[in-house]
Amino acid sequence: MVKKNNRSKRTIGLFGAIAIGIGGMVGGGIFAVLGEAVSLAHGATFVAFFVAGVVALFTAYAYAKLSVCYQNRGGTVVFIDNAFNHNLLSGSVNLMLWLSYLVTIALYATAFASYGATFFPQPHSMYVEKGLMVVAILLPTWINLVSASLVSKSESTIVLIKVLLLVLIILSGMGYVEVDRLSVTQWEAPMGIVTAGMIIFVAYEGFELIANAAEEIQSPQKNLPRAFYGSVLFVIVLYMLISVVCVGVVSQEALMEAKDYALAIAAKPALGELGFTLVALAALLSTFSAINATIYGNARLGFSLAKEGVLPKILSKEKRDIPNIGVFVTSMLSLILALTTPLTEIAIIGSAGFLLIFMIVNLSALKLAKEIGAQKIILLLGTLLSLFALLSLLYHTYESNRNALFVFLGFVSLSILFELLYGRWVRGHFLKRSY
Repeated sequence: MVKKNNRSKRTIGLFGAIAIGIGGMVGGGIFAVLGEAVSLAHGATFVAFFVAGVVALFTAYAYAKLSVCYQNRGGTVVFIDNAFNHNLLSGSVNLMLWLSYLVTIALYATAFASYGATFFPQPHSMYVEKGLMVVAILLPTWINLVSASLVSKSESTIVLIKVLLLVLIILSGMGYVEVDRLSVTQWEAPMGIVTAGMIIFVAYEGFELIANAAEEIQSPQKNLPRAFYGSVLFVIVLYMLISVVCVGVVSQEALMEAKDYALAIAAKPALGELGFTLVALAALLSTFSAINATIYGNARLGFSLAKEGVLPKILSKEKRDIPNIGVFVTSMLSLILALTTPLTEIAIIGSAGFLLIFMIVNLSALKLAKEIGAQKIILLLGTLLSLFALLSLLYHTYESNRNALFVFLGFVSLSILFELLYGRWVRGHFLKRSY
């Protein structure tokens, strides 16, 4: 049974749907976490990206099946609600999703600042990067409040520029790869590689946005699965090739020194200073557009959750069809995170948040397997992989960065307590949503 909004016009073809998935993944993530991956997996960085991609691919199966059955712009929220009947779990996870997008905005802002700072004389004051973080969030906030469609209209062009630039780096850099830097002797231990993959998992966050456009995609029964699988497989190959070039061309010492803008360093051997500048400019464009789009989407997610009782009603206020309060709150909370939290911790919190959410989406699909026509064994594997990935990441974080672990657990606790106290006692009931 397909549940959809019949009023929607189906204007997005297969390639448009794939572009949504690729654009969601190849946003600011790869620019922000590549250096982090190298620092953890070393010569096996490409393996770490593959491991993370496998988890994403199994989850894409769940999303594909759920999206065909529940064609609704609510996406992830709708899937979890239909599986778990609007209870404490679904309400908490929906709030966790909103919080996780705040973390991704902070991650993109940090990456924007790291690449932007390369245009300033070195060494520079820490206030240069802090100031760039402020610009990276406040300018998109203004755009969203004045004309939210300004950047979104050019999103396809921006996606094309990003992908073409990454392909250029791959093609130009392959001839400079030193195979010894990729040999097994340069690899981290197996669990270290897995952990690296989970920390950078946030780079795969974004394919789920296809689900939010399901109402508008032509021939959804055929094109939705193709879009999910096609976009994730393309990005897995893209990330692995970028990793091979980055690690094979530049010494690990140089990459560690320029950890926050590692991709720009990787372009220098083949393309010189021009390559460095092109990558830095593309990173600024990519992260800026990703911030703008995520503020746009999360403000509207907050608007929907406020309408339904998960978040305070003030977030459901709008002006000229723009949820202005939601835009402001999303931006300010993200800015606080960016200014107070190191890049490594932001990446860990973001990856852990989406691994938790994706695990519950896999569980939702498993619970609805008969209704959505899905293979239970694949969904069970997806659930177990997501759980194993999450536990591996949390264990590593406990050993190496407990502050990040405490922040993540704080996010989870906040989501549960807020839903419990606000949803049941302040609003007087659990949610009664219908789609």
